[in-house]
Amino acid sequence: MTDPDRLQDQGATMSLDGFVDGVPSWIRSTLGFCSRCGAPLTLGEVPGEHRERLWCTTCGFIAYVNPRMVVTTLPVTDAGELVLLRRGIEPAYGTWAQPGGFLESDETAIQGAIRETQEEIGLIVEPTAISGIYSQPSAAVVVVVYEARIVGGQVRTTTEAIEVSSFRPEAVPWSGIGLDTTLWALRDWVRRRGLTPGR
Repeated sequence: MTDPDRLQDQGATMSLDGFVDGVPSWIRSTLGFCSRCGAPLTLGEVPGEHRERLWCTTCGFIAYVNPRMVVTTLPVTDAGELVLLRRGIEPAYGTWAQPGGFLESDETAIQGAIRETQEEIGLIVEPTAISGIYSQPSAAVVVVVYEARIVGGQVRTTTEAIEVSSFRPEAVPWSGIGLDTTLWALRDWVRRRGLTPGR
């Protein structure tokens, strides 16, 4: 039985299949050589580190591979409906998700979430609370999800959002959710409304 007061870490149980040298294979393929001196990177023990790292034995450079931050919103209408988009890009093309994307280095997490929402579905939102933070090591991402009030804009489709629709909390399209982090975020959002989530 799950303790409702204990913080859940859904990503901790996910498989790390496909990891090479301690990082996802799709990232490892870009880390063959040192960005300082051009020598090959190798996985191994590094003095002063507590785990094996990709590093350059020639110049000592350590290629830290840290997750990227994804910032998203759960836009909620005045009627209490959740606005979701149907993804127009991979991964999970054609499935339902919340608007969001990678944080840029010159913006705060909230600014990034607002920008991504407007870019993807045309709505201007005001984040009101952190709905959840979800780690997915296999994708090397940490996803921050904000619940947000809609304060302007017009819903529109884009290349990243081939459909946009609003759902009552009891009508979330569970079978159409394709990303684990979206599933986790929507489950938490629905639970906070006293409902039992699907799937």
